[in-house]
Amino acid sequence: MHTTLVVAAAGSGNMGKIGVMLLGVAVFAAVFMGILLIASLFKGQSGEKVQAAAFVGPTLLFIGIGLIYPAILTIRRAFYSGKFFDLNFGTARTRGKYVGFDNFQAVWTTPGLKQVLFNTAMWVILVPLIATAIGLLYAILIDRAKGEAVAKALIFLPMAISMVGATLIWKFVYYFIGDPGADQVGLINAFLDKIGVAPVDFLGNAPGNTFAMIAIMIWIQAGFAMTVLSAAIKAIPDEILEAANMDGVKGFQMFRYVTLPSIRSSVIVVLTTIAIATLKAFDIVQASSGGKLGDSVLANEFYNRSFVTQQPGLGAAIAIVIFLLVMPIIIFNVIQMRKDA
Repeated sequence: MHTTLVVAAAGSGNMGKIGVMLLGVAVFAAVFMGILLIASLFKGQSGEKVQAAAFVGPTLLFIGIGLIYPAILTIRRAFYSGKFFDLNFGTARTRGKYVGFDNFQAVWTTPGLKQVLFNTAMWVILVPLIATAIGLLYAILIDRAKGEAVAKALIFLPMAISMVGATLIWKFVYYFIGDPGADQVGLINAFLDKIGVAPVDFLGNAPGNTFAMIAIMIWIQAGFAMTVLSAAIKAIPDEILEAANMDGVKGFQMFRYVTLPSIRSSVIVVLTTIAIATLKAFDIVQASSGGKLGDSVLANEFYNRSFVTQQPGLGAAIAIVIFLLVMPIIIFNVIQMRKDA
C-alpha cells in the first residue's frame, strides 16, 4: 500500500511538471501571437516603430529582469557582510552590515584565495594558448586530407559532451588506487604499472591536479579551435596561395607569412572565446574534487563562498572580479573585429 502511494505521488509530481511545462509553452505562444497581432495593427512609418517596440520590448524586459536586476543585486551585495542573501533594495530593510571594500580586499588577501587566483591565472594562460595551438595544428594537418570530415567530427566530439561528462571520462583515465598491492584501473596508471613506473595520484595532489584538469579543458576546447581555424584557412583566397607558391614560399614559411596573417582575426576570436570560457570554468573543478584539494578557481570559489560557506558578500565580490577580468578580453575582441571589418 505504501509503495502504491509513493508511486502515485511520483506520478502526480511528474504530471504536475508536465502541466507546468505545457502552461509555459501556452503562455509563450500567447505572448508571441499577441506581439504579432499588435505589430500587424500598425502600418506606415509610425507602425514600423510600434512593430520594432513590440518585438524588442519583451527582449529588453527579460534582459532587465534576468540580467541587469541580478547584476545590480550582486554589486550591492558585494559591499555587505552577512550569511544570507537579501533581495530588497530599501535601506530600512537592509540585512547584513555595510563593510565597504572589505570583501574585495579579502579576495586578494585571504590565504586560500591567493591559491585560487594563481590557479585561475594558470587556466587563463595555458588553456587558450595550448588549445588554440593544437586546434591550429589539427586544422593544418587535416585540411584537404582524406577522411577530413570523419577526423574533424572525432576531434570536435568533446565539445558535444557536457563538462561534467568529460570530467567523469577523464577521472577514469586519471584514476588512482592508493593500495600498492592493488591493480590500477585508471588508463594512465595501468600503463605506468605495466612498465614498472609508480602510479601517480593525478587529481589528489596540488599543483599537479590543477594541470590535470587544465588538460581536460584543453581536450574539450581544441575541437572548437580546430573548427573555427579550419574554416578560416579554407577561406584564404587561392590566388594568394598560388602567388606564394610561384614565389617559392613553401612549408613553414607559407604558414608564417601567408596562412597565419590571413587567419589572424580568427585566431584572436578563438583565443578570447576560450579565455572567457576558461574564466567561467566551474564544472570540471566541481566534478573533480569540488576545489577542496588546492585546485579551486574563481568560478568554483564563487559557488563555494556564496552557497556552501554562506558568505554571499565575498561570493558577490568574486563574481565582480570575474566580470572585470572578462571585460578587457571582450573589449579587445571587439576592437580587433572592428579593425578587420
